[in-house]
Amino acid sequence: MEIKSSKECEYDLVSLGEVMLRLDPGDERVRTTRNFRAWEGGGEYNVARGLKRCFKKKTAIVTALADNEVGLLIEDLMYQGGVDLDFVHWMPYDGLGRAVRNGLNFTEKGFGVRGAVGCSDRGHTAASQLKPGMIDWEEIFGKRGSRWFHTGGIYAALSESTPEVVLEAVKAAKKYGTIVSYDLNYRPSLWKSLGGPKAAQEVNKSIAPYVDVMIGNEEDFTACLGFEVEGVDENLSSLPIENFKSMINKASSAFPNFQAIATTLRGVKTAGINDWGAIAWNEKDGFCVATHRENLEIYDRVGGGDSFASGLIYGLMEKETLQEAVEYGAAHGALAMTTPGDTSMASLSEVEKIVGGGGARVDR
Repeated sequence: MEIKSSKECEYDLVSLGEVMLRLDPGDERVRTTRNFRAWEGGGEYNVARGLKRCFKKKTAIVTALADNEVGLLIEDLMYQGGVDLDFVHWMPYDGLGRAVRNGLNFTEKGFGVRGAVGCSDRGHTAASQLKPGMIDWEEIFGKRGSRWFHTGGIYAALSESTPEVVLEAVKAAKKYGTIVSYDLNYRPSLWKSLGGPKAAQEVNKSIAPYVDVMIGNEEDFTACLGFEVEGVDENLSSLPIENFKSMINKASSAFPNFQAIATTLRGVKTAGINDWGAIAWNEKDGFCVATHRENLEIYDRVGGGDSFASGLIYGLMEKETLQEAVEYGAAHGALAMTTPGDTSMASLSEVEKIVGGGGARVDR
């Protein structure tokens, strides 16, 4: 994989996606709580944030916000995340949100047999109303330069125009030799009104030919690209490695442009107890399986996949082998799932400790 030097680019990574205000009720339920803690978050943004805060890379987000107090709050939270905001597109607010608004996301923790619950309120948002021609991709990739571009299936599902924006972006990135990664991130609720899995496959298959690194979880490759993983039940209680290898082989044959494919392996036992791992493939190293962590005590399931993606990208940028890259991704994802917050609150030293075989022993 030929990744441009940091000396020739202003950014290590640029992400395209929606950033919402996430309202977290802590240990309470959304329907009964009287208090929320506010975070900023979004699948594609979380990758840029993780690469900045944990891995110290220069990143930027391309998104849009309604120009009101909620938008300014999201902006203020993003400043804390350290991601460059030069490419945030501000849309005029009409005072009521009839024409444009900012997205809200409510996520409550699961416990025992009760799974985590997410509820999004993101119709008619500013980011969903971006259209081709509204973002100056020549400025981003041609003049300022980025080594890597990341986006995903969540943003592509927000409206009829967002897949067109994604295609415009990935074509510009490829023009300037920028590596493109894409997280399939299938969400049934987002595709429901757009045509369901059939529409998801049509959109994602149109984007896939421009992707260098394809990322997903157990169900994403089936729902978004039509590749079945045999032997995996709907409860994800069994994660047969060989079946995932077969699926990845099919994906790499169908899309020979994929330079790497990676998928997380999550076995859900209870809301608070998961098995966690990952597998990745490229032509040079073949299949690389990350350290599998069984009976991981989950604090917060939000952001695990996004943190896996940012750790994987860091590993692909900075390490020599795919095995190292997938280990960094799996370790970062595990830390995100065991730490409160919308995305990773981990440090590079913590990730390296986990990669090196360390655990929760207290440092002195």
